[in-house]
Amino acid sequence: MFRRSLVSALLLSSAPVLAEGDDQADAQHGTVDPQIIVSAPYARDRKLVATAVSVLQGDELQRQLRSTIGETLARQPGVSSTFFGPNASRPILRGLDAERVRVLTDGIGSFDVSNTSVDHAVAANPLLSDRIEILRGPAALLFGSGAIGGVVNMRDLRIAREVPDAPHVDATAGIGSAARERNIAAALNVPLGAGFVAHVDGSFFESDDYRSGGYVFSEGLREAAAAEGGEAAEKAGKRGRVENTAARTWDVAGSLAWIGENGANFGVAVSHLENRYGIPNGLEIGHDEEHEGEEHGEEEHKAHEDITLAMRQTRVDVRGAVPLGGAFQELKVRAGWANYRHDEIEDNGEIGTSFFNKSWEARAELVQANKDGWQGASGVQYFSRNFRAVGEEAYIPANETRQIGVFTLQELDLGRVRLEAGARYEHSEVRSAAVGRERRFDAISVSAGGSVDLGGGFRLALSGARSERAPAAEELFANGAHAATRAYEIGNPNFRTERQLGAETVLRGRGDGWRIELSAFYNHFDNYIFLNPDGTEEDDLPVFVYSQANARFYGFEAEGAVTVARLGQTRFDVTGQVDYTRATLSGGGAVPRIPPMRFIGGVEANGGAVGGRVEVEHATAQDRLAAFETRTAAYTLVNASLSWKPYGPESQTTVMVQANNIFDVEARRHASFLKDVAPLFGRDIRVSVRMAF
Repeated sequence: MFRRSLVSALLLSSAPVLAEGDDQADAQHGTVDPQIIVSAPYARDRKLVATAVSVLQGDELQRQLRSTIGETLARQPGVSSTFFGPNASRPILRGLDAERVRVLTDGIGSFDVSNTSVDHAVAANPLLSDRIEILRGPAALLFGSGAIGGVVNMRDLRIAREVPDAPHVDATAGIGSAARERNIAAALNVPLGAGFVAHVDGSFFESDDYRSGGYVFSEGLREAAAAEGGEAAEKAGKRGRVENTAARTWDVAGSLAWIGENGANFGVAVSHLENRYGIPNGLEIGHDEEHEGEEHGEEEHKAHEDITLAMRQTRVDVRGAVPLGGAFQELKVRAGWANYRHDEIEDNGEIGTSFFNKSWEARAELVQANKDGWQGASGVQYFSRNFRAVGEEAYIPANETRQIGVFTLQELDLGRVRLEAGARYEHSEVRSAAVGRERRFDAISVSAGGSVDLGGGFRLALSGARSERAPAAEELFANGAHAATRAYEIGNPNFRTERQLGAETVLRGRGDGWRIELSAFYNHFDNYIFLNPDGTEEDDLPVFVYSQANARFYGFEAEGAVTVARLGQTRFDVTGQVDYTRATLSGGGAVPRIPPMRFIGGVEANGGAVGGRVEVEHATAQDRLAAFETRTAAYTLVNASLSWKPYGPESQTTVMVQANNIFDVEARRHASFLKDVAPLFGRDIRVSVRMAF
């Protein structure tokens, strides 16, 4: 009955969206219309894009904002997260993660090692983001073969895009009860004259161990601990706070930009980020008492508890554009370099393993002028990465990756019909002197699609893609114990190129007081690479092996909104969303860690000085399991929020109060490696302020 009622609501509704007439323009922030996509080389109308696109900004970004990009986006259509505790979380798009989803900061990679393991946090700060976009299809090809599953691009204000009339401040601050969280972030842009703009920004985030709803450990672990008895059985019944999940993060940046009157611009930014966070402790079951206190006994046992990661990164970013004439509109350049390190610190304060990463990436895009409805962009991209790990658990040998790619995106407007196509060629070299191996790969990806105006506010889009991805160094060369993930990981240096053949259809509709978007997708993979336990142990850790097999993914997303009443400037909308992904390996087995079907439905008030939202989120049980996976129970969360714009509806200052998981439900994310020991947050009361002046 519950599912039927939510599906009925869905036919009327979706996740929160701005209605017609709510678009805002702000010279400092650039275009903020949610229907305009800014991640591509030129602004694109969202309703004309042939694949599903999500945009998070404004009040909705404030409502969803968390300390990690994965948790910030986890409730968008088709998106889940890895949730390795509250401090290390990458987005999962339609069941695809890690090397298949590129997380970008203003069009350039995050330059971290979050792709090597789920316990490694993304070196990007959502607290300073102005807008977040999720792209798939032809536009994603512009950002590398690592975007075979999609792109998440966080746009910030670090390098100014406009010259403000006066010093301009953007700031946000918040507190949360579940983790005793406190955060603050601010950015200042100052005009210096002659087109120059100086910028400084900084943020601080701190939290204690977070409180879960219900039991900390899953039912399966509790049953196993009860059968064993002793200390494990006593610990298994723990409720409330999840041990070793506190975090402290800060970053600071400065930049100088020049913006010319003819559209030319250039800017350089330097930033530094530090992040120290704990990995949720596990529950030791089946520990061999005969070896306690010996080399592989008590010391090994302790090595799996109270592990802390200390990350730091210094990076330099460059962005520029030169207007051109004739057939070309402008030349755009984006580049970045970063020096990254993180230490995995054991409970005695000693550094067990250190990870070092030096990367740089540069891209140049030549944007064509619109000629008789034909517009596009072409470019070249180079990426370099030097990685090494030092310590007792340096499970990935030192390696180097070099990639160079050329790409193009083309669109043709024929009136009611609009066509688009993309192509990318990428050459990759991955080498490790430590193991004496070097691999070279050539990947060719193409994508084509189109949309047609059906009338009545509806538009139908179809697209297809053939994409290739070279295996990453981690997938090729990993071989060793990794205490933070409590796994012994083994790669395969003989992997072949991963290939995907996919199709997607999207139906969009929009009118006065309503909006709906339905999408369905199918992807077939040859040589799909995945990490899966094989049921054995090495160094008292379960062995996870990178494997390669054919696989198919299919599913759908649907979202919409309908206005049911208006009171002055305030409108009342019924909203809803549903998403589902099914993934199967050749031979019939399930792909590991695929999120279950999820429904979100709510009622919200928008448009006035006072607004709010009440919603229900229901995730079904995941009973379709890969080998050695365990079932994840269904859960239902009830959330509410109240917002106030003290300076009027058009003001960019918003005060928001939220109550998430009001009924303190125990909930676990199936896509998480730690779902059995790290449930989602319990009841969480949050207060936040976001302002610009």
